Amino acid sequence: MKILVTGGSGFVGGHLCRELKSRGHSVTALSRRPSEGDLPGGVEKAMGDVTAYDSLLEPMRGMDAVVNLVALSPLFKPSGGDKMHDVVHRQGTQNVVDAAEETGVEKIVQMSALGADPNGATAYIRAKGEAEEIVRSSSLRYVIFRPSVIFGDGGEFVSFTKKLAPPYLTPLPGGGKTRFQPIWIGDLAPMLADGVEDDAYDGGVYEIGGPEKRTLADIARLVHGSEGRPATVVPVPMALAKVGLSVLGSLPGAPMGADQYRSLQFDNTTAHNDVEAFGVDEADLRTLGDYLGER
Repeated sequence: MKILVTGGSGFVGGHLCRELKSRGHSVTALSRRPSEGDLPGGVEKAMGDVTAYDSLLEPMRGMDAVVNLVALSPLFKPSGGDKMHDVVHRQGTQNVVDAAEETGVEKIVQMSALGADPNGATAYIRAKGEAEEIVRSSSLRYVIFRPSVIFGDGGEFVSFTKKLAPPYLTPLPGGGKTRFQPIWIGDLAPMLADGVEDDAYDGGVYEIGGPEKRTLADIARLVHGSEGRPATVVPVPMALAKVGLSVLGSLPGAPMGADQYRSLQFDNTTAHNDVEAFGVDEADLRTLGDYLGER
């Protein structure tokens, strides 16, 4: 197959391009800065921006499928404010879909998020939900993935945890009770590749998580413990956290804001882990603790 991966030079994109290439596909990684990213030999690079429709047309021509990975992180406040979620996730997806339809691409694999909902609680979740609706209403065959937080070399979840939850005395909103289900990129990438290759997954929406559901407090202890530092959690009332992150979010260059506070009010876990659909036993997935060298 000839496959275009938007966001191909990013964390998930690099791993997916490598996986697809290893399976014998012709892979092109599209990004705004094609020189960046650790890509294997034989993967073509193309310059393009999902927010600039015309830049997508030439790279899309002749492709059998497109994987849309371009995304802003829900963990940090985007440069330009929360409106950028709409620009990148909703309008960006619309551009990818329209360009695919115009150039004759038949299939799209869309990277979404757990809880994606046009009426969701955060700008990120709402934009992801609207993007899903765009994909579903298109003429393309589609597969939608909704992963929990993704960890691995080059990922940002561990660094996010360190910023939100410093070591020693560790203040956490609500005591860090928000639960996550971290999935290792080495486990996720083959499932994404299966979704591209196998038509049996067409029309499906797959919630993907790792083998454990752990609270933010647990994860903070694990992350810092792996580096020999304790993390004694100090609960911060959610009302106080709301004020603090809202004020922080109003400052130029602040890494987090009100949307990040809202995201901590609900769990990032699967209702049913769909890894089984890809022939994977949840018990065989790599844990965050194993990745960090937990003993």
